[in-house]
Amino acid sequence: MSTTKSREFNFAEVNSILIDVYLNKNSIEAQVNRILEHNLVFENNNYQQWLLKAVSVLDLTTLSGDDTRSNVRRLCVKADRPLPELNIDIKTAAVCVYPSRVSDASDTINRMQKQDVKIASVATGFPSGLYDIETRTLEIKYAVSCGAHEIDVVIDRSLVLTGQWLKLFNELKQMKEACKDAHMKVILGVGELGSYENVYRASIVSILAGANFIKTSTGKEAVNATLPVGLVMCRAIKRCYQDYNIKVGLKPAGGIKTARDAVNWLILVQSELGPEWVTPEYFRIGASSLLDEIKKELKLLSTNY
Repeated sequence: MSTTKSREFNFAEVNSILIDVYLNKNSIEAQVNRILEHNLVFENNNYQQWLLKAVSVLDLTTLSGDDTRSNVRRLCVKADRPLPELNIDIKTAAVCVYPSRVSDASDTINRMQKQDVKIASVATGFPSGLYDIETRTLEIKYAVSCGAHEIDVVIDRSLVLTGQWLKLFNELKQMKEACKDAHMKVILGVGELGSYENVYRASIVSILAGANFIKTSTGKEAVNATLPVGLVMCRAIKRCYQDYNIKVGLKPAGGIKTARDAVNWLILVQSELGPEWVTPEYFRIGASSLLDEIKKELKLLSTNY
């Protein structure tokens, strides 16, 4: 999976990158439009391949207050065989659940002997992040002990809004330590960060603190994953890769409702970062209903051949 950083960063190094960040909103949105216009997908077979790739990078998610053992088990079965009606041998990248449901997912996947489906757990006071750091790290340790391979941690957005970058950096380092061998996906909550500059800075801090992925949203905010925000996060990923040889992934989540939305995200990431980033190792889409929309598109394509 994602490459870990080769050395520890001190905050003085991190802070030097955060100074004098300015991003032009209109320019960013125009760049996204140009990328999509130059990579239009019309031909059926090509579109089908993009859709299948989208399925392979899904973190199939259930984060509801009424989650039970039985619906988590169904989710795991669905992750292992997401397209049974089309007789296509493909799996989603992971299932994503609350910490209290990780053991249910782990038991199911172990019984199925399908270790290639990863278990992701949200943690650290999801979705607000407004809990003491000790409580949040304990939640990470609990999820890992129950069998989670990946932990989707959520930052305290107030630290970004008030410019407390050192505190955010230190909290993320503590979360990374609590994850042990599990990969850490850092949820920024971009819809609540106030500006593209804050999204960029929060991305840089997260990466240099040890993130394996940076993730747009919890899916619970009023504004979640948007392509312009995705481009800003890609630029932070590219900078850390070019300057420090740190390679991390991107996970948009929330608001990705249609098959075409998913394909547009894949096109954006491939255009900005390269084809190796549109794999489960470096790209995920967090979604609950998206798979059904992709199925509909694939069925329509199959009838048109």
